[in-house]
Amino acid sequence: MKLAPGSVIDVVNVEPLSGYQLKLRFSDGAEQVIDFEPFLRKARHPQIRAYLDPAHFANFRLEYGDLVWDDYDLADLYENKL
Repeated sequence: MKLAPGSVIDVVNVEPLSGYQLKLRFSDGAEQVIDFEPFLRKARHPQIRAYLDPAHFANFRLEYGDLVWDDYDLADLYENKL
């Protein structure tokens, strides 16, 4: 989907699935299932690898249309790019 300049698409709903997968719904109606496990397992930084702890990973929130953990926005979620 090509966006008009200045368009903003927000995450409006997050549904945890199995493992490190989250189903996201966006303000334009699009949905993505994102599997964070490959990204987390490849990460070398200990602060990112800490999210391999399932309890830590599950501690996300929606903030102003973004999915965030602590101070991190881990990915371009709409394009399903980690």
